[in-house]
Amino acid sequence: MALKALVVASLLSAPAAALAQAPTVSPLGREPLPDPAQEARAAALMRELRCLTCQNQSIAESDAPQAEAMRAVVRERIRAGAAPEEVRAELIDRYGDWVTFRPPARPDTWALWAMPVVALLVGALVARRLFR
Repeated sequence: MALKALVVASLLSAPAAALAQAPTVSPLGREPLPDPAQEARAAALMRELRCLTCQNQSIAESDAPQAEAMRAVVRERIRAGAAPEEVRAELIDRYGDWVTFRPPARPDTWALWAMPVVALLVGALVARRLFR
C-alpha cells in the first residue's frame, strides 16, 4: 500500500517539477520597445509570424517559450534598425516558409495556393452528384 502511495505521489509531482525550470529568455520578449514607432512595427510583424509550438497562433498571441524567444529576436532586430521585411526574411530562412501566415507564391508553393480552389471545385462536384 505504501509503495502504491509513493508511486502515485511521484507521478503527481513530476509535472510540477518539470514546470519549475522556466526557460531563460531575453527581457525583450516580454517588454515593449521604448520607441512607439519601433514597437508598432515589431507588433505588426509578430502578428504575421506563426508560433512554431502552437502552430495556429501568431507569436504575438502565444505564451509558448519558443514564441517568446521569437518575439525577443524580432524586437532586437527592429531595435537594431532592421526593416520588418528583413526580419521576416531572416526568420523564413531560419525556419522555412511555414513560419509566416502569408507564404510567398512561388512555383514550389503553387499547390498550397491552389488547394483551396481545388477543394471547392471537388466539393461542388460531390454536392452536384449527391443532389441530382
